Amino acid sequence: MIDLYYAPTPNGHKISLFLEESGLPYRLYRIDMSAGEQFKPEFLAISPNNKIPAIVDHQPVDGGAPISVFESGAILQYLAEKTGKFLSPELRERTLTLEWLTWQVAGFGPMLGQNHHFTQYAPQPVPYAIERFLQETRRLYGVLNRQLEKNAYIAGENYSIADIATYPWVAAHERQRIDLAEFPAVRNWFERVKSRPATQKAYALAQA
Repeated sequence: MIDLYYAPTPNGHKISLFLEESGLPYRLYRIDMSAGEQFKPEFLAISPNNKIPAIVDHQPVDGGAPISVFESGAILQYLAEKTGKFLSPELRERTLTLEWLTWQVAGFGPMLGQNHHFTQYAPQPVPYAIERFLQETRRLYGVLNRQLEKNAYIAGENYSIADIATYPWVAAHERQRIDLAEFPAVRNWFERVKSRPATQKAYALAQA
């Protein structure tokens, strides 16, 4: 049994996507960030960075005590290794998958997050910041588009944790002022992932 500490954000969706795809049983614990629940000591013990998502695995593969994992990229790799799903054991495909997972958590997500902040939430417009992060968002979509022109999925022909990590941020493309018609390979990939039953189940959680 996996306990998932969650909010319906792009990073939260990553883990619910994996869990729905893999069929692992899990319990969902919503964290109300607007109420500051992420700063409670009991959550800090699980997620030292005070952010969702985080998990507790009550049946780790070593048979020991429950283990907690924080940071979305680390959680995805942990769950992929636990289940043997969405991360190939073959050297080259595994390496490519981890490269693109790192690209998402180190670049695509943070830069799009800054885009969201300055275009949606900043208390006053900051034109320089808006322009900077809009340009970087477009550049990153171009990087992704070129990769998807060569492959059905981000790390090759198989759906992987690289796709699971990236999809929730692309799902917010309209908020980022991105028209997917300008990135046709991304648009085609997005529609394929969107149509997966597990994607639909994971996103239904946000409405529950």
